[in-house]
Amino acid sequence: EEADYSATATMMQSLLALCGTLAPYCGVLCFLAPMPTILEVARDKSTGALPLLPYSSMISNSFVWVMYGLLKNLPSVYMSNAVGVILGTYYFRTYTKYCTTIGAVKQIRTHFRGAACIIVFNMCLAQILEKDMAADIIGKEGVFYCIVLFASPLVALKHVLETKSAASIPLPFTLACFVNCLCWSVTGWFTMKDFNIYFPNLMGLSCACAQLGLKGMYGDKRGKGSGLPK
Repeated sequence: EEADYSATATMMQSLLALCGTLAPYCGVLCFLAPMPTILEVARDKSTGALPLLPYSSMISNSFVWVMYGLLKNLPSVYMSNAVGVILGTYYFRTYTKYCTTIGAVKQIRTHFRGAACIIVFNMCLAQILEKDMAADIIGKEGVFYCIVLFASPLVALKHVLETKSAASIPLPFTLACFVNCLCWSVTGWFTMKDFNIYFPNLMGLSCACAQLGLKGMYGDKRGKGSGLPK
């Protein structure tokens, strides 16, 4: 029995180490997911009906977690999210370059100001407040942003149920989110023991499971009312 317990403990430690190693790379994978779409925008020189929010929110959310990682001295958190800030900025810049929709300038300015306010606000918090207090506030802010980002594809839930088509749910991004949230949930709970890390990722894992369930149930059938080309 002792040998079995030792083997189980060793296996669990290996699993935790694997999740801790994979988590930052999975995060970067999620940040890279919009790249094909943005390259298509650059090729077509048009954003079509694509929204700007995913790219502006990526900058804001990633910056918040960079600040949190720095305050808590968590390199895996701030380094992976620094990639998110860089890629989000590239996506945002490319989008604004080719956006020709009505009211585009006003929309871009609103998103830019919103992201700038979040960045400045969190930098001020880090400078003014005591380190632990700043980390706690910024961490809770990050939790909120993460839940909104992970749950955003479920906004289309009504549309999916009405059209009996899950074509609007991007499978590669959803799978990337599933693996990413799983790794960060395990790492945050068992290794870091940090609520601000594991809680939003558990919520993200639930949302990813729901999206994968809808994908498996309805598939990518594209027909009348789907809003997508056949």
